[in-house]
Formats: sequence, structure tokens, C-alpha cells
Amino acid sequence: MGTKYVPMNDRRYRYLCRCRSDASDLLLQELRVETAALGKEVSKCQISDDQGTFLSILVAAAGVKSAIEVGTFTGYSSLCIARALPPKGKLLCLDASEEWTAIARKYWAKAGLQNRIELRLGPAIDRLKQLERGLTFDFAFIDAAKPEYDAYYELLLPRIRRNGLILFDNMLSGGRLGGRPVKEPILRAIDALNRKLASDPRVEAVLLSVADGIQFCRKR
Repeated sequence: MGTKYVPMNDRRYRYLCRCRSDASDLLLQELRVETAALGKEVSKCQISDDQGTFLSILVAAAGVKSAIEVGTFTGYSSLCIARALPPKGKLLCLDASEEWTAIARKYWAKAGLQNRIELRLGPAIDRLKQLERGLTFDFAFIDAAKPEYDAYYELLLPRIRRNGLILFDNMLSGGRLGGRPVKEPILRAIDALNRKLASDPRVEAVLLSVADGIQFCRKR
């Protein structure tokens, strides 16, 4: 069987980003500019434009009412998720950085979404272990410490409703997976989780070539 995909380059990617519903959203553009000013090594933690739109459409289409995000950074993904929730929907954000999430809080307020979003600061694994008994979610987006992804998954999966969704970012690790055997601990952790999700009977999973790779999982 042949393969079917389109190799990406800067020209095609710029075209792709123009062809989305929120391409002219001034608030999202403002947040991207402020995050870029933090420097290349820091700002690369932000999700891509097309990922944000993808999250918004997915959350709205799935009728998500309760969502959780592990790794908020300056708030781009949380804005996209929270905007797509119904008026009484809730997004719980977990992050370890007070400095970066201060930017997120500012943009939540600008968007009028601060009442839909709750932020809990601290190590993600600790905060996940401390979640209230009986608290469940329709949707989870994971974009934090890569070696801890599997731990987040195991802590979150029991709290995701049947047919609920879990998405992991950076699952292609900058294109470093899929070739020669990997030795770096972060790459080995991501590769092991990709393989685990593909055979885990608790979920249905597909690895999508959106940005740096999104693992898209549905709880069975």
C-alpha cells in the first residue's frame, strides 16, 4: 500500500494557517506576539495556530462541558478550549509556573472567560492526585513535562467519561521519532507512550501529524 500525506514547508504552512476560522482573531494574535517576546526557547512551548483552532472545533463539536488542561503556559490553548465551552462549562488548568500563567490570566480576563477557568499551580502529578473525589471530565489536553505524560494519562483516564477525549501534544518530538532507535530519555518516554496507546484496550487512539504531532484518544 502507498502512503498519502503532503510534506509541509513554510509556504504551505502559512497557507494552512490563513485558511482557518479564527485567523483574524486579534486577541489570539496579541497573545502570540506577547509570548514570542519571551524569546524563542520559551515561546516554542506555545501550541501552533492551527492546533488552537482544532481544539476549539473539537471541544464544541464533542459538546464538552468539563475539561482539564495539564500544562497551560501563557494560555493560548486554554483560551481556545474555554471559548468553545458552553456558558456554564468549566476548564481546570494545571501548571507549575506562576510567571507564565500570569499572562494567561490576563488574556482570560480580556476574553471574559475568567469565570469558566480555574487555575491550580504546582507539580502536575501532585495536583492530579489531589483532585476531588468523583470529579470527572469530558476532555483533557496534555502539554507539560514529557517524561511524565504516562503518569498523567494513568491518573486522568479513570476520570474521563466514556467516549471522552484525551489529547497529547508533541508526540512526534520535533520529527525525531519514527527513524533510528532513540536513546534520549524524553524521546524514549514519548515513543513508549505512542506504542502503549496504540495497543491499549481502554482507548481508541490515532497519532495525527498536526504541528508536532497530536495523539488523539477516545476512552472506550
